[in-house]
Amino acid sequence: MINFNQNSVWNLKPIDLGAVRGEVNGLLIPGEQILAAFKTIRDQLIFTNLRIISIDIQGITGMKKSYTSLPYSRIQYYAVQTPGFMELVSDAELYLVFSNGFTATFEFRGGADIGAISRVISEYVLNARP
Repeated sequence: MINFNQNSVWNLKPIDLGAVRGEVNGLLIPGEQILAAFKTIRDQLIFTNLRIISIDIQGITGMKKSYTSLPYSRIQYYAVQTPGFMELVSDAELYLVFSNGFTATFEFRGGADIGAISRVISEYVLNARP
């Protein structure tokens, strides 16, 4: 379960952009593009060129959904840990600290391109103007 209130670590697996839940398109603003998508068992985490969107599917039927938006403009700093050479499990972690003190840690499984995600965050955070 994705729960931003608990600063959770999630086992995220990459998914094809075509598998992103359709309702995400209604949340996007003009010019915003989906760059990468990941899932847990039922939940999804979407990286756009402007923010991270989580979709938390709740309840037995999955009809109730919670959407959370984490804009890159609020990131104070971040850290990335990549898998080492010849490690059996190719996990990568992304650790974000937001300007309000909130932290989020994402654990990626299955060959996620953590470098591409880091570049997007870096470009936005480093080019942001007050």
